[in-house]
Amino acid sequence: MNIGSLSQRHRAPAVALTVLTGLAAVAGCSTSSKNSGSGSTTAAAGSGKKINVVAAENFWGSIATQLGGDHVSETSIITSPDTDPHDYEPTAANARTVASAQYVITNGIGYDTWTTKLLAANPVPSRQSLVVGDLVGLKQGDNPHRWYSPDDVHKVIAQITADYKKLDPADAAYFDTQKTTFENQTLGQYNQLISTIKSKYAGTPFGASESIVSPLSDALGLKMLTPVSFLKATSEGTGPTAADKATIDLQIKGKQIKVYVYNSQNSTPDIAAQIKAAKAAGIQVATVTETLAPAGASFQQWQTTQLQGIEQALSQATGK
Repeated sequence: MNIGSLSQRHRAPAVALTVLTGLAAVAGCSTSSKNSGSGSTTAAAGSGKKINVVAAENFWGSIATQLGGDHVSETSIITSPDTDPHDYEPTAANARTVASAQYVITNGIGYDTWTTKLLAANPVPSRQSLVVGDLVGLKQGDNPHRWYSPDDVHKVIAQITADYKKLDPADAAYFDTQKTTFENQTLGQYNQLISTIKSKYAGTPFGASESIVSPLSDALGLKMLTPVSFLKATSEGTGPTAADKATIDLQIKGKQIKVYVYNSQNSTPDIAAQIKAAKAAGIQVATVTETLAPAGASFQQWQTTQLQGIEQALSQATGK
């Protein structure tokens, strides 16, 4: 996420009709299952099939890749920490990638509306898709950051596995094994950290820069004191109210919060001032990011590192 453009974040991407038409035309040339650049059905162990999967964002893509193993070829569109998924404008290459996909994973909830345009530009009746927001029963205007909700992550895991089994029934047992291994072993440290933090620090007063932290703080049982209106305003790139900023200033000055967590990929002057004030007041500060950081990390490596940082901040703040 480019800091200089963060004031524009969460606006719908301004893709002109002529550009969409061009994308559709380009995509229409790439619907063959033998497209060499898209990871379409090719030889693999077992059934001899590989499901061609496209994820709008790499955090869902990492999960999809690990659940699919040798029977999936996955491509994520948003992979750079400097790219804002909210404002992304798709390219002709993205259109070709989506056009040849058998399975597409999008976040939904107004987070990646550009994917709807890509899918509509080249409809493929046999293509299956997963919209995370629809899966968890949320709509545009709700908090879209569902990869920070452990419960929703496990719902997505279950649905991806079920969809893989429909697309490749001959390898159903393989996908079941992948799911079991991923949830119980691969995510073992992630699951344990969530459980440990909740059991030790539930109820601890907590502040944050934006709504990306809210699903995680709920899962950890932390007491979010930052006004919801401020969290949403920062996430959506709209100006927070003076009243909200004053409330947070008082919370920091009075040490009402023990830990402050901010999204380092979305730093605004208001947030920078809050971080500075929190540190000056002796309040512990921890960070999270919106997409995988580093870009090559797996979902569990990324989330585990962040949870460890939050756990350390809580330990230092509470002496536990």
